Amino acid sequence: METETQTTEQMTNSDLSEQIKAVTKESHVRAENTELMLSFQRGKVTMPQLKLLLCSLYEVYKVLEEEMDRNCHHPSVAPIYFPAELARLGTLEKDLEYFYGQDWREKVVVPAATRRYCHRLRQIGKENPEFLVAHAYTRYLGDLSGGQVLGRIAQKSMGLKGSEGLSFFAFPAVSSPNRFKQLYRSRMNSVELTEEERNGVLEEAVRAFELNIQVFDDLQKMLPSVHEDERQTSSTHSAPAKMLQLPRAIVQSSALLRTLMGLFVALATVSIGIYAF
Repeated sequence: METETQTTEQMTNSDLSEQIKAVTKESHVRAENTELMLSFQRGKVTMPQLKLLLCSLYEVYKVLEEEMDRNCHHPSVAPIYFPAELARLGTLEKDLEYFYGQDWREKVVVPAATRRYCHRLRQIGKENPEFLVAHAYTRYLGDLSGGQVLGRIAQKSMGLKGSEGLSFFAFPAVSSPNRFKQLYRSRMNSVELTEEERNGVLEEAVRAFELNIQVFDDLQKMLPSVHEDERQTSSTHSAPAKMLQLPRAIVQSSALLRTLMGLFVALATVSIGIYAF
């Protein structure tokens, strides 16, 4: 029994999916502990966070799926090519149109980390298509595993009704995520790679996580400027503020007026002090 267990464990550990899981374990934990992902886990994700995330995911999946399509007959890519079940680009376009309107393409903003991620995908698509295995596994199975849960969290946090704006998190063509993930891992494990290619795929899996972590961190840094832009836009489109009209008796009493103005200044100072921290 012990020998059989050891043999089974050795066979399992030789699978590419298990090797990727092992080498990315630390990176996986770090990705889950980024501020952006913690906001999801705490159920406190905001509209600006979700919109920025969807913008970056759109750019990443646009390149990833173009490269997967272009290399769909490559021996390393063909076994894990499931466009009907996994393609995310269309869902992201639908969600972005919901949040930004029909001219959403003109409003997509992404950080430098997202552009680096896309550049890397283009590079390996041309030079090392087998490395796409690492990125497809990291993104697709990650989103499939947590998609429904994250979608519900986002819906509850922002009070969204129905599934509008949350298409990305749903995989309607996958009836059983667990069974599909087993199939996907089995297909991935069947990919024939030389030792050098396998090591390259494992290194690329770690890189994929690092690229995602950089994107999450950069998105979080962008939030203050996005909040400010939205505040200014809201102010521009809001009705002009009405001037404070003081009773005539108060206006005629300069002493009382000075007292009231002093009180307004004091209250404003206290408010600024509170929100500064």
